[in-house]
Amino acid sequence: METAGRASAPVVVAIDGPSGSGKSTVSRAVASRLGLSFLDTGAMYRAMTWWMLANEIDVDDADAVATACTKPVIVSGTDAAGPTITVDGQDVSAPIRGPEVTSRVSAVAAVPEVRARLVELQRTSAVAAERGIVAEGRDMGTVVFPDATVKIFLTASEEARSARRAAELRAKGVDEATIAAMAADLGRRDAADSSRKTAPLTRAADATAVDTSDMTLEQVIDHVVDLVQARSPHTVAAG
Repeated sequence: METAGRASAPVVVAIDGPSGSGKSTVSRAVASRLGLSFLDTGAMYRAMTWWMLANEIDVDDADAVATACTKPVIVSGTDAAGPTITVDGQDVSAPIRGPEVTSRVSAVAAVPEVRARLVELQRTSAVAAERGIVAEGRDMGTVVFPDATVKIFLTASEEARSARRAAELRAKGVDEATIAAMAADLGRRDAADSSRKTAPLTRAADATAVDTSDMTLEQVIDHVVDLVQARSPHTVAAG
């Protein structure tokens, strides 16, 4: 998608980073502030994983996953005020955040056929976004939108990311044992996502790195908004 250098083109903001770096929260807030669409690509991979598990597909069998991944109809809503994710018409916003999906999503996301299908859906969402889109994930700037207007790589120390994920889960009423298990799983997911052969988690050469370890949420949002507006001056905050 060609966006850079064309002032009239819809802005594409690609935000990548590891689990717990704040991608989803920051991306959604930035999209809302700038009046752009919002795409949570991680939710799409989680939705695919949820469907595989619900239909008893062995997610460790890459061939089985590749064969089945064309079957579910996954629709990702892009309204920053209330993003949605459905599979075959069913709202799966809650179940895709459970520990079972979380522990298996890296295996599903590593299958090339899954990535090819979802990348196509992601690019279609961007084309449909009239003003532009903020897309967050792990390969937005390297694979999905290599010509994005702005590329940002959010990161934070493993300690900071674990603490944030624990606080997020605790606020949702998740029990402490599950919180500990999911927080401890961050390192494994980082390793799996960074070492997979297809579209590994990595910082694009032209992405701006933002370490959020010692920043408040508002500071991160303000900083990212400033980066977007510096690169795309015609993009102004929504009134």
